[in-house]
Amino acid sequence: MKTLAIIGKPNVGKSSLFNRIAKQRIAITSDFSGTTRDVKEKIVEISEKPCKILDTGGLDDSNELFQNVKIQSLKAGKIADIIVMMVDGKMLPSDEDKKIFYSLQSQNKPIALVINKIDNDKEMERAWEFEEFGAQNVFPISVSHNRGVTNLLNWISSYLPENKSELAIEDLEIDEDNFDLEDFEEIKIEPEAQEETNEINVAIIGRVNVGKSSLLNSLVGEERAVVSSVAGTTIDPVDESITYKNKVINFVDTAGVRKRSKIEGIEKYALMRTNAMLENADIALLVLDSSEPFKELDERIANLADKNSLGVIIVLNKWDIRLESYKESIDEIKDRFKFLAFAPIITVSALSQQRVFKIKDLILSVYENYKRRIPTSKLNELIKKATIRHQLPADKTKRVKIYFATQYDIKPPKIALIMNRPKALHFSYKRYLINKLRETFDLEGTPVLMYPRAKGEKDENTDV
Repeated sequence: MKTLAIIGKPNVGKSSLFNRIAKQRIAITSDFSGTTRDVKEKIVEISEKPCKILDTGGLDDSNELFQNVKIQSLKAGKIADIIVMMVDGKMLPSDEDKKIFYSLQSQNKPIALVINKIDNDKEMERAWEFEEFGAQNVFPISVSHNRGVTNLLNWISSYLPENKSELAIEDLEIDEDNFDLEDFEEIKIEPEAQEETNEINVAIIGRVNVGKSSLLNSLVGEERAVVSSVAGTTIDPVDESITYKNKVINFVDTAGVRKRSKIEGIEKYALMRTNAMLENADIALLVLDSSEPFKELDERIANLADKNSLGVIIVLNKWDIRLESYKESIDEIKDRFKFLAFAPIITVSALSQQRVFKIKDLILSVYENYKRRIPTSKLNELIKKATIRHQLPADKTKRVKIYFATQYDIKPPKIALIMNRPKALHFSYKRYLINKLRETFDLEGTPVLMYPRAKGEKDENTDV
């Protein structure tokens, strides 16, 4: 598959073109210079031909952060098969633009000079100013007005191979909403297993500057995300995939979260994008900074994982410069994050890569538990023993009974308790049953959702 890199200085419209080609709003766009800081990638089809497009950060040397961004962007240009060099058509050509173009042109790859922000015919005169570049392929366009973009796409398409592979599409009609538990006593088989997937989606979450991007780089074994001491360096979530023990692990380094009062400019869009990424994740790596005291904001961020019912691994980063002993740190985590008592804790140093390799095996282990399906017979045997050992509290003078239990979904395990008086089941008794499940089955790292239901009642997604 061919790779297309979109390269240029800040605020020329690279992310807008990226979104236009992808036909969805993936990259954050704004009037702030330097909005895109990490290389974003997306597999798309251009004229029904597959292509991977890279949206790079702006080429700028004004500070340490942007210098790192520039290095990542130029690296993307080197690995790309096709290059689009974008310039701002409302500005006069600069020597810096020409220097960048000639450097890219020397790689002997198909390259187009794209002059953006040419919004009408009158403004075409400004495009002629860029003839001094000597570019063979010049495209005056306006991404915001969708003007001239088709010609550019046709040019890109001419360098893409035909898609000869055919997708075999299978329509699997599984109507889970109409799964009827009315005749639960006659159920003799396990619920139908979901289609197995080879991919695990992992979101890296945490406050700003706790080392999320350094952790991503250590996990994938390359400088994939820009790392800087500047707080809030990561704005767009950064995607990167690796293959480990026959599993494809898709990492997303989400933007760091800071106090609401301190969220500035484009960071509010980053926070929205982080929440959207969590909706599609299986596991969250909650990164905490062990070199300083934990903060209330750490707990709020942890609640994002809990809210989305994700598998969780707590990563204590910067362990080489830790503030407290292991026991003190673990005790505080257990006290502050009681709602994540099921989550394993690992101490690492992303900078020195100390114990980072263990995270991959932990991800596989937690994912297996996250998609674990407990056999109905064993589940009901456990529920029966638990209710004998600790009887259900009565509802005033009425007896409360659990007729039957069944697991009806995974990721995470979801269990329905068919009862005569579901509203009478106290949350403490539900917690008791879940703890019994954890004592019997390996459910480390995953939440367990348990819903009391009346006979024949439809399931609702209400958190435990």
